[in-house]
Amino acid sequence: MFHDDARTATRAEAGPVIDNLPSYVSFGFVWLVGYGSFASSYGDDPIVPLPSAIPGSLLVVGLLAALVVTFVVTARAQRGAKGEAALVGRMLNASWLVGFGALFITITALAEAVQMQEVHALLWPTGSGVVVGMLYLAGGSAQRDIVQYTLGLWLALASSAALFLPGAGMYACLALAGGGGYFAAAALEPRRRRGSRCR
Repeated sequence: MFHDDARTATRAEAGPVIDNLPSYVSFGFVWLVGYGSFASSYGDDPIVPLPSAIPGSLLVVGLLAALVVTFVVTARAQRGAKGEAALVGRMLNASWLVGFGALFITITALAEAVQMQEVHALLWPTGSGVVVGMLYLAGGSAQRDIVQYTLGLWLALASSAALFLPGAGMYACLALAGGGGYFAAAALEPRRRRGSRCR
C-alpha cells in the first residue's frame, strides 16, 4: 500500500499523462499534404500543376487546425494539474508563441538586411521545423517523454538538413521526413502512455 501511495504521489508531481496521438496525427497529415503539395507543384514543370495559392493555403489552414487540436488536448490534460506541473504546462504553451514570434522577427529582419525575399521561402518552412523540434525537445525533457523528445530531435535535424536540398527537394524532405516522423511518434504514443501510467 505504501508503494502504491508513493507511485500515485510521484505521478501527481510529474503532472498528467498527455495523449499526444491526436496532435501527432494531425501534424503528420499537415506536413505530408502541405509540404507535399509544395514539392509536387514546384518549378516550371511540376508533377501536379496547382495554382500558387493552394499549397500555401493548405499548409496554413492545416497548421492552424493542428494547433487547435494540440491546444485542446493539452488544455484538457492540464485541467486537473496543480502546482509545479501546472506551471510547467503554462510555460511550455507560452513557449510556442515566443518561439514563432522570435522566428518571425528573425526572418523579417534578415530578409530586409540582405534584400532577398527568397529568405522567406527558405526559412519559414525549415525554421518552423527547427522551432517545433526545439519545443518538442523542451516538452519531452520536462515531461520525461522519450517519444516527444526523439520527435523533436528528428524534426530539428531534418528541417535543418532540408536547406541543403535544391528546389522541390527541400519541400519533399519536410513532407516525408517530417510527416513520417510524426506518424512514427503516433504509432509509439499508445505504448508510451501505457508505460507512463504504470510508473
